[in-house]
Amino acid sequence: MSTEKSSDRPLVTLDLCGLNCPAPLLGAKHVIDDLRPGQAMQLISDCPGTSDDLFAWSRHTGNEVIATDKLGGRRVAYTIKRGAGGTGRPAANVTLDIRGVNCPGPIIEAKKLLDGMKAGETLLLVSNCPGSPDDVGSWTRSTGLELIAKQEVAPGHFEFFIRKN
Repeated sequence: MSTEKSSDRPLVTLDLCGLNCPAPLLGAKHVIDDLRPGQAMQLISDCPGTSDDLFAWSRHTGNEVIATDKLGGRRVAYTIKRGAGGTGRPAANVTLDIRGVNCPGPIIEAKKLLDGMKAGETLLLVSNCPGSPDDVGSWTRSTGLELIAKQEVAPGHFEFFIRKN
């Protein structure tokens, strides 16, 4: 049974059935980051881990899962409202999604991209290498790059926003 109020109708529906975790959570995060506080989205997923991921993520971000509707089979629709605080995602000029590559690979590839970027431009580096939080922090401090944001968007999955100075 739905707990959704008419004022909480989703502006966007994202159907990620067939994708395993953390893909549904990452998809929801990217959509919710573009909404204004109070606006809602709907995520449809058949991954059994999505519920746990969404509720844990919402506790840390100030967003709220306001409705859960079973659609049949393993499919569930989650309505998520963006919180007042939001997650304040910086804008990126270039995205490097290098999940599955172990350290120092993420830094080596990020350096190649940053070398070709202009001063003031921002690189979004996405990595699931366990050493990347420490490595990226040390690397940016030692090179004069600016680490403007770091987020763990799902367990073990990180986003780093790196500005070239």
